[in-house]
Amino acid sequence: MAEKWQEEQAGEFTLAAPVSAEPPAGTAYTVPEPDEQWSLPNGFAHVFFGEGNKSVTRPVIMCDGFSLGKSDLKWLYSGLDRDFPFLTELRDRGRDVILVGYEERSASILDNAEAVMAAIMSAHGQVSSDAALTVGGFSMGGLVARYALAKLERLGHPAHVDLYFSYDTPHRGAVVPIALQAFAHFIPWPNNPFARQMNSPAARQMLWRHYDPKTRTPVIAPERTQFLNDLAEVGGWPSRPRKLAVANGRGDGVGLEIPPGKRALKLGRVYPDTAFYTQAQGKDATVAELKRWFPPLQFTVKTSDLPELDGAPGGTLHSYRIVADALKKVGATTDLRYESVCFVPSVSAVAIRDIDQHKDLYTNIEDLDPQESEVDEFICSSDTTTHTAVTQELGVWLLDQMPY
Repeated sequence: MAEKWQEEQAGEFTLAAPVSAEPPAGTAYTVPEPDEQWSLPNGFAHVFFGEGNKSVTRPVIMCDGFSLGKSDLKWLYSGLDRDFPFLTELRDRGRDVILVGYEERSASILDNAEAVMAAIMSAHGQVSSDAALTVGGFSMGGLVARYALAKLERLGHPAHVDLYFSYDTPHRGAVVPIALQAFAHFIPWPNNPFARQMNSPAARQMLWRHYDPKTRTPVIAPERTQFLNDLAEVGGWPSRPRKLAVANGRGDGVGLEIPPGKRALKLGRVYPDTAFYTQAQGKDATVAELKRWFPPLQFTVKTSDLPELDGAPGGTLHSYRIVADALKKVGATTDLRYESVCFVPSVSAVAIRDIDQHKDLYTNIEDLDPQESEVDEFICSSDTTTHTAVTQELGVWLLDQMPY
């Protein structure tokens, strides 16, 4: 029974971007109290006035990203200001920071867009008639904001939004290794947090490929197809604001030093001889060998005709390290070779190429005509950085695009 308990407890983890996750232990950062708090449909907002402002005057609305559970806007504020003072600089420039969170971060993007639309309308109702709004988001938050703005335009809403930005947003899809998605369903606890996260509406909408536990193959989830159709019905993008995009991955086609088809992580004891492999091209590429004791089950997960996604240029998540750390806590032995993999490919973050083909996934964006992108201007990181990390390079660029 002890082994069974350990396997169930091994499901007590999720994948989350550092910007909206609980700050690391020992982090010394004090988040200010909000000047206002708004209740919104499917969400809520914390408002922080800019320097010299007594009310919402020049708002910058920023949307939380994807994870499991309710948004924690204190964590989000910390993540956006701790390493590089992005929010502090905005407020020093007289811009009001409005952080929008959701009652459930893994809910449908369309449902969470209701919160963002309400926040935009509330801000619009408080500012002077000639004041322009800036609206954007981090990770999935960029998709939520994109849909919200496009829908408001389609509805003829008068809000004056002159700038939209996305920060490492998966415009062409995000990637979680098929091996890890399969493992989420392999944990012998049907309602474990990792499986709920991977099978959530938002994950099904965002992920470029979703693991189907019935067929044990990666597929395009019907929820993704429907989301893309819904986005197209409202015009795809907002047409009024200038559109910016930031990528945490490099733009020169250089990804991570992760060879395809190599073992990324091997487990012992709790999941004996379970192994995960980096994504390779070709037919019947093995990505996982899964084995458990209770109830007994083992099988191999294979993929066909997928590009080398794990090492692609893009913002990274510590995906395998998160899994290894969680399993070590319940007694597993781990052999971790590659702790971080690509989560949002650079070409997806700047909406310039799809990620179906290896050559497009690894393309040198710097050699492309910038007008191929669906946004007006973009920047890729000069070095590979963690998904949604607000670095000085990227933070300064985005601040400089926002009018004083």
